[in-house]
Amino acid sequence: MAKAKEGTLLVVDDNRSILSAVQLLMGNYFARVLTLSSPNQLLTTLRREPVDVILLDMNFSAGINTGNEGFYWLQEIHRNYPEIKIVLFTAYADIDMAVRAMRDGAVDFVVKPWDNERLVAALQGAYNLSRSQREVKQLKEIKRELTNEEPMFWGTSPAMMRIREMVEKVAATDANILITGENGTGKEMLAREIHNRSARHRELMVSVDMGALPETLFESELFGHVKGAFTDARTDRAGKFEVADHGTLFLDEIGNLPPHLQSKLLTALQSGRIFRVGSNAPVMVDIRLVSATNRDLYGMVSRGEFREDLLYRINTIHIDLPPLRQRREDIRPLAEGFLRRYAAKYGKPIEGFDAEAVREMEKYPWAGNIRELQHTIEKAVILCDGRAITPSTLLLRAAPAPASPEPDFTTLEEMERSMIAQAMSRCNGNMTEVARQLGITRQTLYNKIKRYGL
Repeated sequence: MAKAKEGTLLVVDDNRSILSAVQLLMGNYFARVLTLSSPNQLLTTLRREPVDVILLDMNFSAGINTGNEGFYWLQEIHRNYPEIKIVLFTAYADIDMAVRAMRDGAVDFVVKPWDNERLVAALQGAYNLSRSQREVKQLKEIKRELTNEEPMFWGTSPAMMRIREMVEKVAATDANILITGENGTGKEMLAREIHNRSARHRELMVSVDMGALPETLFESELFGHVKGAFTDARTDRAGKFEVADHGTLFLDEIGNLPPHLQSKLLTALQSGRIFRVGSNAPVMVDIRLVSATNRDLYGMVSRGEFREDLLYRINTIHIDLPPLRQRREDIRPLAEGFLRRYAAKYGKPIEGFDAEAVREMEKYPWAGNIRELQHTIEKAVILCDGRAITPSTLLLRAAPAPASPEPDFTTLEEMERSMIAQAMSRCNGNMTEVARQLGITRQTLYNKIKRYGL
């Protein structure tokens, strides 16, 4: 079955023979092919007709081949109708002209006399890009409607008050921000708070777990791909950069990105443009970058494990989140917030914590920080049959005795949790080394860390 024709192409050229030839050729690929022999009616036509792609000649006045007319109309279209994709068309081509055309917003450049396959590929590629960007816009609208965010909990500790003051100063800017801190301290929640306080708050914050991203899918996930770029690329697909355009891109666990991929990320951040896998057409992106890690990036730079220029690119502002054990005054109000949420979720008439449960929570080390506290309270709500959470429903494990040679594990899960926690401590948060020592993949390691609240 023949593929249904889609989209509208507008061809602008002063040679009527060329208009007829292109209209005949591209009528096999576009639902509508419109023509103009002069650009003077171009903006009027665009106000009247919905157009997806324009094939624009560069020269319209006899004896002039500078391309300046084409560049003028390129800029006019881009200024008034930025969603329309433009392919430039000329008999006088050189490298400087092509570079300037791309810089000014064209997606491709075709030289006369043209090769039919090349012209079809350029115009179809421009249409696919236009359609994909419309889908990204629709996706943003859907995600915005479905977003159900938890509010940021600041607490009352001096450390968090200092962070709040800093966030109030920098959130409204477009400065790149690096958030550091142990696992479970709330780095993604802080990133979302920064986004919500920024001028980009009406757009999306797109999160990417860099530690769980397979190396083979790095470029496709971040930059997108075109149909046929690799075996499973059955359709065009926008990457995370495009989805986050005009919003915030949150790169979590950025310290786990291998060095050879760091250079690709740096190039995209420096240029403000990306290339989908399998495409030579640049896609301009405007993102505010927030990154997070539990690793010491400066130490990694000194060991040659992290690019120094990438660190400076992502680290205009540095915010270090304290672990929960250093903000003990916030443990009870955090726990009470989780209690209200899960009591409502599970339909339990629980009113609070008894005094002994509060004392146990406030002296417990919380190695998994806020995430571990959250999981503990959810479990306690499920187990509780009374009006108050007690130590027997909290099920907090006592701190191990320093000289205990044989830990008393009652389940394989407890043993596995302990082994992972010990390996994380030995490796100072180097997840690649932790996974190597445990004999598992990084993806499996991250799944287990989330499962156990580490």
